[in-house]
Amino acid sequence: MVADNYKGKYRIRSSRLPGYDYSQPGAYFVTICAADRCLWFGDIENGEMTLSGIGEIVRDCWGSIPDHFRDIRTDEFVVMPNHVHGIIEILPCRDGACPVSTENSEPRKRPTLATIVGSFKSVCTKRIRASHAESGFSWQSRFHDHIIRNEESLRLIQEYIRINPREWDTDEENPINQT
Repeated sequence: MVADNYKGKYRIRSSRLPGYDYSQPGAYFVTICAADRCLWFGDIENGEMTLSGIGEIVRDCWGSIPDHFRDIRTDEFVVMPNHVHGIIEILPCRDGACPVSTENSEPRKRPTLATIVGSFKSVCTKRIRASHAESGFSWQSRFHDHIIRNEESLRLIQEYIRINPREWDTDEENPINQT
């Protein structure tokens, strides 16, 4: 990732595709990491993920994403010891009816991928801190995304997510592989 100097302050440039509308219908592969890649979410033994209490909260919050956003669907998903992989699909507006303003309301916009992920992280953090206050849990401030452009790519990413726990020993997110 390339950094730049903005108004005398160091900041990291966005990893989002410039000019791309992340609220438009499509499928997106996201990876969301715990801060400092701490192993909050559980353990992997023999290729199987066993969730901790915090990992269970993360799993439950992911499952509830469609309950909080109209025209959003989640697809394949896995909680790993220190990160989450999942597919979020922004669907076309139901019956062609996109959110619009009424006489007494502001126009509503479709949520962007960043809004969906930010909401997920916020809800998880609140629930985790309510039940595991001593943990000091936090997320990495950013997330990685990949726009899924076709069915073959979708199929490969779904398979990658399914087998990810079996590949933990060689995963670059595994702290034992950080050198």
